[in-house]
Amino acid sequence: MTNTPAVATPSEMEKLMQDETLPRLPLVGDIVDATVLSVSKNEVNLDLGGIATGIVRGKELVDESGETANLKAGDVVSATVLEMENEKGIMELSFRSAGHQKAWDELIRLQQIGEVIDVPVLDANRGGLMVKVNHIDGFLPVSQLTPEHYPRVEGGDKQRVLEALQKFAGQLMRVKVLDVNELDGKLIVSEKAAWAKEQAAIVSSYKSGDVIEGKVTGVVDFGAFVEFGQHLEGLIHISELAWQRVENPRDLVKVGDDIKATIIGIDGTKISLSLKRLTDDPWQKAVERYSVGQVVQGKVLKLNPFGAFVELDDEIHGLAHISELSSKSIRSASEALKEGETRSFKIISIDPNAHRLGLSIKQLEDGAPTTADGERVSDPALAGVSLDDEPVKEETKEEPIVEEAIKTE
Repeated sequence: MTNTPAVATPSEMEKLMQDETLPRLPLVGDIVDATVLSVSKNEVNLDLGGIATGIVRGKELVDESGETANLKAGDVVSATVLEMENEKGIMELSFRSAGHQKAWDELIRLQQIGEVIDVPVLDANRGGLMVKVNHIDGFLPVSQLTPEHYPRVEGGDKQRVLEALQKFAGQLMRVKVLDVNELDGKLIVSEKAAWAKEQAAIVSSYKSGDVIEGKVTGVVDFGAFVEFGQHLEGLIHISELAWQRVENPRDLVKVGDDIKATIIGIDGTKISLSLKRLTDDPWQKAVERYSVGQVVQGKVLKLNPFGAFVELDDEIHGLAHISELSSKSIRSASEALKEGETRSFKIISIDPNAHRLGLSIKQLEDGAPTTADGERVSDPALAGVSLDDEPVKEETKEEPIVEEAIKTE
């Protein structure tokens, strides 16, 4: 009697295929774990758990994750299936594809958890630094550098900025992953974000109103940077350097100066400082020295399209609008004044709270009076101006001429 081998029914075949305990051949595109059988210069042979053998060769040996750099027999590695069977009848695998995916997955993980990492600086361009993160090229923009490393170049000269950035080549920088886009191959990191995370606890120990002692580390057109405490840095904006108008911050402070300043704002790790608020506001006492209608001597500091800034004393500066510079029609303030000269002006308005004082030459020339608010008026009586020096003509009424008709008889 002949024994016929049993054949699995379709339903039994489906059960076998669905049985997860049985080994399953991977499909193209799958990432598999394999054991290294042998390693040579141009290829690596792998064992896929006894169900198949595979080979990695050529450009597929390059791995962005760096995990396959120094393989030896017995190591367990990850590889991506490229072909189920090549010309040698074995499975074609890739370290490059699997490593690429692992590397970018790791970058996404670093971004999500906000971990601070050390990365090498490879080179620089005018926009920032080129770095390497786990074998993947990344970029550190200038705007994402810490205040300590930010290239403060007067005038923003691009060549000098580049020279300042090139000094970081070969150094390690502590950064956080800011943006990851695998599709575009874009990786952006931030030194400032990493610094902010580490400095958050230190910054939290300060509050608005605190007086700090520090050293001026940089002076730019818009203000001065001051380092204080444990490598914290704040900015004194040009408007906070002095109560009077400041044209050039370098006239008041220079790099290396030891100064005191008060904190006027904290936004994350951005600290705003003030030098002028450590002194009393001279404008609050300006009304004790100056009044509307007063004629004063002033030095012309600067001419601009809308008038002239005039220094009355070391603390109080006023503005003479172009419309108040001459009784004649002029197109430019330079037609009436020169920078550096001292002239007589009439005060036509004072607003201590707004730090404003209006001046006029025109009202000196034509004698036009003003109200208490500095507004020109046509009736001198409304401005409280004495009329003793101006004779007042009495109004006379002229009698109408009556013409009588001559009647002739």
